Amino acid sequence: MRLVIVTGMSGAGKTTALKMLEDMGFYCVDNLPIPLIETFAELAGGRLGEKGRAALGIDIRSGESLEELEAILKGWDENRFPYEILFLDAGDEVLIKRYKETRRSHPLAGLDRLDRGIEKERKKLAFLKKRADYILDTSMLLTKELRIELEKIFVSNEDYRSLYVTVLSFGFKYGIPADADLVFDVRFLPNPYYVDELKSHTGNEPQVQEFVMKGGLAEEFLEKLSDMVLFLLPHYVEEGKNQLVIAIGCTGGKHRSVTVANRLYGRLKSQEDIGVKIEHRDIEKDSRRKQEV
Repeated sequence: MRLVIVTGMSGAGKTTALKMLEDMGFYCVDNLPIPLIETFAELAGGRLGEKGRAALGIDIRSGESLEELEAILKGWDENRFPYEILFLDAGDEVLIKRYKETRRSHPLAGLDRLDRGIEKERKKLAFLKKRADYILDTSMLLTKELRIELEKIFVSNEDYRSLYVTVLSFGFKYGIPADADLVFDVRFLPNPYYVDELKSHTGNEPQVQEFVMKGGLAEEFLEKLSDMVLFLLPHYVEEGKNQLVIAIGCTGGKHRSVTVANRLYGRLKSQEDIGVKIEHRDIEKDSRRKQEV
């Protein structure tokens, strides 16, 4: 039997993940009292058989019983009982925003500030995150992207990619992305904005890409950028980082940054040990502003 403990920060998507696993054929139970976990594992193993799959949701609502869970996991390790831990996480700012949008109260906040409750929860769940086989940071993941990651791990049995990279193009005039880890300025490259036949097009189109890449400067920059990023990635993984946002900026976020971001994404997506996606934050903002005017 395959037993997965689904846990993580409140608001990071544990309930959603459990529902997805249920759709994938897992027998799911949420918030089972800690003292019943061993009994559940035994019964599930007998009922579901060797090929059965079960997922058990555990979170901060278990309170002081979490200490009992640590003892149970140590016993399972000693007896070589097979289990896996999926830990759902998200940045503090993202969690706070989600709580405010849903108008829910944090289980540990009480009358205190929300960020204090999140801080307490991180400390109490630290032992589970340390033991986790899979850590998924949902800060930048859409629901469909979370499902894809879960299917890779629990349906396709693909190797888990512990680092998820977002290559993000943006325009400096709209501000640097708050969640960017690495920021690169490509305003030194040829600017299609001043070419009438290219001004209304974007870096997703061949004619703009050719203009930006002409002369070899952009290609040389991409070579150096790719080498640096590929050097950094394994070191980020070693430090336990599971989300990396690489932001590429030009003036408006429509031509040069989009072109370079697309090329960098193309070079990174072939890496087997990371997950990669691309976003163009400001690519349509100029056209929307003109419509508003």
